Amino acid sequence: MDHKKLAELLFPDIDKTPEDYEKIYPERDLAEGSVVTRLAPSPTGYIHLGNLYGAMVDERLAHQGGGVCYLRIEDTDEKREVEGAVPVLLDTLSYFGIEFDEGACKAGTPGSEPVPSEEGAAQRGAYGPYWQSMRSSIYKACVKKLVAEGKAYPCFMTEEEIADIRAAQTAAKLDPGIYGQYAKHRDLTLEEVERRLAEGQEYVVRFRSEGDPSRYFKVRDAIRGEISMPENIQDVVILKKNDLPTYHFAHVVDDHFMRTDIVVRGEEWMASLPIHEQLFKAMGWEIPLYCHNTSLMKIDEATGQKRKLSKRKDPELGLSFYKELGYFPEAVREYLMTILCSDFEQWRMANPDTDYNEFNFSPDKMSDSGTLFDINKLNDVSKDVLARKSAAQIYDFMLGWAEEFDKDKYALLKENKDMLLKVFDIDRGGEKPRKDLVYAQQIFAFIKYFFDETFEYESEWPAEVSEEDRAEILRRYIEGYDPSDDNSAWFEKVRGITADLGYAVKPKDYKKNPDAYKGHVGHVSGVIRIAITGRANSPDLWTVQQIMGTEMVRKRIEKAIEA
Repeated sequence: MDHKKLAELLFPDIDKTPEDYEKIYPERDLAEGSVVTRLAPSPTGYIHLGNLYGAMVDERLAHQGGGVCYLRIEDTDEKREVEGAVPVLLDTLSYFGIEFDEGACKAGTPGSEPVPSEEGAAQRGAYGPYWQSMRSSIYKACVKKLVAEGKAYPCFMTEEEIADIRAAQTAAKLDPGIYGQYAKHRDLTLEEVERRLAEGQEYVVRFRSEGDPSRYFKVRDAIRGEISMPENIQDVVILKKNDLPTYHFAHVVDDHFMRTDIVVRGEEWMASLPIHEQLFKAMGWEIPLYCHNTSLMKIDEATGQKRKLSKRKDPELGLSFYKELGYFPEAVREYLMTILCSDFEQWRMANPDTDYNEFNFSPDKMSDSGTLFDINKLNDVSKDVLARKSAAQIYDFMLGWAEEFDKDKYALLKENKDMLLKVFDIDRGGEKPRKDLVYAQQIFAFIKYFFDETFEYESEWPAEVSEEDRAEILRRYIEGYDPSDDNSAWFEKVRGITADLGYAVKPKDYKKNPDAYKGHVGHVSGVIRIAITGRANSPDLWTVQQIMGTEMVRKRIEKAIEA
């Protein structure tokens, strides 16, 4: 077989070689120790926690050392592509604090050029195009090289033939695939190829594997260290019938010419390492450092067992879940960092007020087994993050969230800024700041009693206080209410009402001798609290009233008396 002639026969219009592209995409001029990483999602329109999980690793590894993190769009699978998915992807990742130095970007980004096939999207950087569908000539040049060297060949087998091979392999309990005796078109003559092409037969290009399952190769993984695996024996497809490459080949070519140092991807791709190692070797290129991160798992409530987060079963897998609920992006990132790196929590305890970007991220601290996602732990982390925020920061975030997701809440928040800054400032600061705020929906539910439009009675009245006494407590309270009273003077009046109506001023007195009293001061103040806030629990009631103002307090008491 004249392999060079075969290469020209298959790719007559490809006039560039991989050596030409080496000059077009030279080694990057970066400082020593800096690395290049990439996020390379498919444009499916579904942005999930795993995307962010991996993107954080990419971003930290690159940016903590002054390197480059770029976004490449792997759109060679036309069946999965969703129109308009890339701008959504960019917006979502940006919301969660992930920004790229080059690659796919939003239309109008400085220094970018539009991508005609993707409305609203553009690209920037010297190592593009960053859409795989736009890199066809580069892939073909590399495939042509492999064909010319006898390392790849055209395969004309039909889907029916391949299905028959799989059935035979299954019956014989053999590994499925095209290899050895099943690679029927591996050694077609040049004349046979010419005949099939003349007949218009469709073909794919397969890699000609020289692997031996008894031989092992070694490769280093950033998380797992050195890995030893048997060589690949499969003649995998590297170029499909539609002239687009498979993932196996495209990512090898792209990661080389985009000068990627570290490839972060899911552990499900580890089984493909033998193929990828072989392809890099066949092209004469150095293999990048792979970082195979673990799958996000959760405890299944029905079985009590670990399982992967599922798009169908678990809404918390989608990043839209966190946007719509209104989690601070920083809280989600901080939580993911706790499950990404085993020493992050210890670092955070020692550096409670330091930006998490100051943490020295190292992949060898990542787990090499399933990573357990726990939304309750996320909520705890969120409370800690919000405890470090100022009232103004919380207000601004709430306003932005409501503008996107709830226009009615937005109007209330916008009209009551001064009051809300005081509300969000309750118990903020000091050695033990409040930690009861989690995400925007919960925060609004927490503060909604400050608005007449959303006020409601959410708690039962204290059972120890009769309906008649409730009315009397509230009448006496409003008669003596004076907003100029300090906290001590205010509470003394409450204690006075308590004693006058036969309730114990001290709860311990009631506990010792319950028959001597109707109840205690907590029951009396509970009636007042529910009348004003609708709840049995709230922040300091005196402070709440100072923020509400006298008019609202009186209206609430009068409403409760009428009720």
